[in-house]
Amino acid sequence: MAIEVRIPTILRTYTGDAKAVKGSGATLAELFTDLETRHPGIQARIVDEAKGGELRRFVNVYLNDEDVRFLDGINTKLTDGDNVTILPAVAGGMV
Repeated sequence: MAIEVRIPTILRTYTGDAKAVKGSGATLAELFTDLETRHPGIQARIVDEAKGGELRRFVNVYLNDEDVRFLDGINTKLTDGDNVTILPAVAGGMV
């Protein structure tokens, strides 16, 4: 099963500056575990193990342009050909 994962600039140090990588897994949790085997350190930046493996609060993940928080979160099911986009939340503005 091939799934394309789009990587934000801040996490590209883990992927050798690749903007997108391939991964596999039946769920997002399995996909992130698979990515960790080839890109050590990336999973800890996306998943908060201290909170039972939930997505980190300031990381947004989209499956085919739909926010996984409105699906099944880290347990969202994946199928061959899916596109996953990881986006860190951006905060700030004028003071």
